[in-house]
Amino acid sequence: MPEAELHFPCATCGADLRFAPGQIRLRCDHCGTEQDIPAAPGGKALAFGEQDLKRALRDALPPGAMEEVRTTPCPSCGALVEFSGAEHATECPFCATPVVAGTGTNRRIKPQAVLPFALDERTARQAMVSWLGGLWFAPNGLVEYARKGRALSGLYVPYWTFDAATRSVYQGARGDHYYVTETVMVDGKRQSRQVRKTRWNAARGWVSRVFDDVLVLASQSLPRRFTDALAPWDLGALQSYRADYLAGFTAEGYTVGLEEGWARAQQVIAGVIAGDVRRDIGGDEQRIDRIDTEYSAETFKHVLLPIWMAAYKYNGKSYRFVVNGQTGKVQGERPWSVWKIAFALLAAAALAGALAWARQNG
Repeated sequence: MPEAELHFPCATCGADLRFAPGQIRLRCDHCGTEQDIPAAPGGKALAFGEQDLKRALRDALPPGAMEEVRTTPCPSCGALVEFSGAEHATECPFCATPVVAGTGTNRRIKPQAVLPFALDERTARQAMVSWLGGLWFAPNGLVEYARKGRALSGLYVPYWTFDAATRSVYQGARGDHYYVTETVMVDGKRQSRQVRKTRWNAARGWVSRVFDDVLVLASQSLPRRFTDALAPWDLGALQSYRADYLAGFTAEGYTVGLEEGWARAQQVIAGVIAGDVRRDIGGDEQRIDRIDTEYSAETFKHVLLPIWMAAYKYNGKSYRFVVNGQTGKVQGERPWSVWKIAFALLAAAALAGALAWARQNG
């Protein structure tokens, strides 16, 4: 879609329309006019269609799968900020650093599907405040600050999904436990005890599995420990990519390339295969000496997933929180209240002292 078409003026008042989370329509925040989002050409088939991975790694995808975009890396956090229309300067959505557009364009793989926001900003904030309130030793001031603070930022974050069929040949050993009776001397008396031992036997064989939608974060601007913990995502709700879903939100360009993303996916796949091998070996313990995996039917998709993000400064420290825009699951940097921890330690010490006094006095 041409850059100029990324703006959606309201037919009633001319203000920009925004995507309405939880609905398939655009809404004008100024006058309340609503407009349905038409179905994308190709419908769900396009959203769930797969791209040939080997072809993409050879940079041989068809022209329709690629696009030219203006992007500039944020000088502070490294996020790849995209510019649309006549826009030449903006603010990084991840760290608020001013960013100015460069002069060139980059050829990149188009997003194929988008998971629209299901939760609005108010609902996402309530989820975040509830999460903070449920943390042990969280400072009360931060919870209140988050409740009344500035609005959360709605971001579409880039991901890769990978499919593959695998066949893995392995070598290892199976360990089966058995027990023997041993006699030992204790205080000059003979006593018998059961001692567990392990009998090892060589094992070899093969396992196979078909992997579907192995999800890999394609961004370096958010900590993976946060975004990984936002799973699971219902990828069955993916929609064919339309710029309408991005209206009023920010979309980040991918900074983890397809080749690096596939390498990360293979690490995930290898962990699953190792579990399959252990189950196939059986026994009480397993030792894996070697696994050789052959891949076939490797495909991928480039998708955008919805995340609400908040960043607050409290008592001189910065805290970042992310909310799954589909489920409301929250993750973030764990704040601590020094006073609550000190009070808990004092209370525990007092309780320990009381118990010790009670024992000494019967």
